[in-house]
Order: sequence, then structure tokens, then C-alpha cells
Amino acid sequence: MSSPSRPRLLQIARLPLPVLEADLAQQYDVSCLADQADPAAFLAEHGASFSGLVTSAPVGARNDVLAALPHLRVISSFGVGFDALDIPYLQSRGIQVGYTPDVLNDCVADLAFALMLDVSRGVSASDRFVRGGGWSAGRFPVQTRVSGKRLGIVGLGRIGQAVAERAQGFRMEVSYFNRRPVPGSPYRYAESVVELARWADYLVLTVAGGAGTRHLVNRAVLDALGPQGFLVNVARGTVVDETALVDALSERRIAGAGLDVFEHEPQVPAALLALDNVVLTPHVASATHETRRAMADTVLGNLRCFYATGTVRVPVPGSRGSAAAAGQQQG
Repeated sequence: MSSPSRPRLLQIARLPLPVLEADLAQQYDVSCLADQADPAAFLAEHGASFSGLVTSAPVGARNDVLAALPHLRVISSFGVGFDALDIPYLQSRGIQVGYTPDVLNDCVADLAFALMLDVSRGVSASDRFVRGGGWSAGRFPVQTRVSGKRLGIVGLGRIGQAVAERAQGFRMEVSYFNRRPVPGSPYRYAESVVELARWADYLVLTVAGGAGTRHLVNRAVLDALGPQGFLVNVARGTVVDETALVDALSERRIAGAGLDVFEHEPQVPAALLALDNVVLTPHVASATHETRRAMADTVLGNLRCFYATGTVRVPVPGSRGSAAAAGQQQG
């Protein structure tokens, strides 16, 4: 049972960083819902004792779980996305929601460029070619240069801007699509994703997930990108119509894709696995020792700040106490 000196936290599922779980256990009275034999019965018996909740961006928390926590006051989420949380519902209950932006910008942007370079230059494919003995039988096919090309960014938020900064080193021309133009941006604004895709050699997705961006990249966008164009997704799998993407890659209506995220993770369509013009990574854009530690520190900092002051340190836009952050959402 909870100690009078330590707030009680519900952890929805195992977190990506074991050291964060250890740090939480040192500072709070933590119970993991995923460890309970009967989660519903556990919530019915103990739900009223939790004032805080810890989760991760892909997992979030279902509303039926939240409803079983009548005294919940704060959520601290490990990650930059918050589409797996019902923010209006949480707002209606006055629950503070903290998350971990900024600290992962560089690593996500780095992976976006790694995927871009890999799918363009055939790095993973050429590695397989060498290991499989193909070199002794012939030359690896000529690939595509990245430097000097046109880069279209969908979502010029924190991560999108970090991608654009890296593009300067490759002498790339940058344009972007956003919900609205970014004041003071030096990059050309496109009025639609289709317009941006038609212009771009590379279309990089760094937009926020959620219902508002579901299947934002559809067949029309992929056709506009065309047979010489490449798609890179380090945002959310739901942003892309995955069926349309498989068809476009299979039919070579786009040149290739680099994907870190998928519609139904961790399931990846068998058709994607069979293609040689796509590079696949298992949602690891922020998965470096440095970034994950910084994200863990932000999760802890949000909780520490809330229990000391009543306000999380880095609030999700749209949640209670988030006026200062309202303009900072990715995309």
C-alpha cells in the first residue's frame, strides 16, 4: 500500500528504459497495470488510491482505465506524441499531462537523414549484396544522390526544423507544409501536401499523429511524389495510408521509402518485408542512450514539478496549464 510520504503512481505498461522504472520506484509508490493478473479487478480495488500515472507515447491510456482513477491528477508520458491520450477528456477532468519534447529532436532528425541516405544509396541493400556473395558475380546497381536535391518536410515543428537544419549541409532546397505558415521561416510554404510532394525529391514526415493527420499521405500524395521520389516517415504510422504505400512501392510509382513507424506496430505488412526499395527500422528514432536518458529525466521532472507546485514542467499542448506550450507542438 502507499506510503504517506510517497504519491502512488500507476504505470500502464513496461517503459522503454528500465533505469526510469528504477528511478520511479525509488521516488514513488508504483504499481504496473500490465503486471496484474486481472487489471480490471485491480483498478476496481485500488484505482482510487492513484494520484499519478506514467505511460509512453505509443501506449497512452484508455479512457476506461482513466475513468477507474477518480483521484488522478497528473500524467507523465515518455515520448513526444500524445495521440494515444484523449486530451479533451483529460482537460475536462483538470488532469495535468506532461511529455518529453525537445530532448529527442536531434536523434529523430538524425535517423530521418540516415533513412534518406540508406534508401537512396542502397546502404542496407548493398550490405546484403556483399554478405550474400553478390559482389563476386557482378556490380551493385547504381543508386541516387541525395546532395543538392529538393526536400519537402510535412510538419515544420521542432523535429521538422532539425531536419531542415541538417539539409543545409547537403545543399538541399527545403520547402514545407504545415497547418499554417511558420512565422519567420526561411523556407517556402506549400499550400498542400500534394503540392509539396509534386515539388519534392524527398518527402519527410515529422507531423504529429492523431485523427487530424490520419492518412494525410494517401495515393494522391504518393502519385504526386512520383517514380523518382522517396518517402521518409519518422512521425506516426497512421499518417500514411499503408496500403496505398505498399502499392506505390510495389508498382514503382515512387522510388523508395525509409520507414521507422507503421500503422499497426509491431506488425509490419509482409508485402513491405518483401520489397527491396524500402528500409525498415523498428520505431527507434529516439532510441539512443543519450536521448532516452534525457527523456527519462523529463518524465521525472514533470512529476517532481507537479507534486511540488501543482503544474508539470513540460505540459502537452491543449492540456491544463499548457498555455505557454500551445504553439510548440510538433507539426
